[in-house]
Amino acid sequence: MSLQVDDVQTSSASKRRVTSGVRRLRTATFFLHCSSSFTSFSTAEVSMNRRRQKTDGFELVRQFGLSLPDVEESTMYGAPALKVRGRMFACMASHKSAEPGTLVVRIEFSARDELIATEPAIYYLKDHYVDYASVLVRLSRISPDALRDLLLSAWRFVSASEPMRRSPATPRSMRRSRRTRSG
Repeated sequence: MSLQVDDVQTSSASKRRVTSGVRRLRTATFFLHCSSSFTSFSTAEVSMNRRRQKTDGFELVRQFGLSLPDVEESTMYGAPALKVRGRMFACMASHKSAEPGTLVVRIEFSARDELIATEPAIYYLKDHYVDYASVLVRLSRISPDALRDLLLSAWRFVSASEPMRRSPATPRSMRRSRRTRSG
């Protein structure tokens, strides 16, 4: 009979060990789940911080740009932008070829070439932007006075250029038929 009592005691001890092991496993699983959720939150937080860092350099641009006439704040491809009468003259670069913290400013081709030649540490160009009348600006390296002058030049360039023409929106019923009637 003692064997049976020992077996019962052993089985209850092993049950306690199994139960305790299951609790530990559940606890470990819970903490693993919580830590992975926390990691996801941290990753989201980091991406939000990166997004803020990208746009934080735009604060001075925004301040200078909004002091010019007819300028409104907008977006261009999801990036903050400044527009004069609906036409973009400065925005944060959103193309992957541009360095982080880069501003795209619209200026004449000749002025762009001159800026890049004189200050290559501040102004640069990537293949994607070659065909556009614009220059890329490293916001971390440009002085506030140079930025103000550059934005004023961009504002003048875009304001002086001819506005985009759109076809008038005429109702279909008012359009003339191209077919002529024989009389």
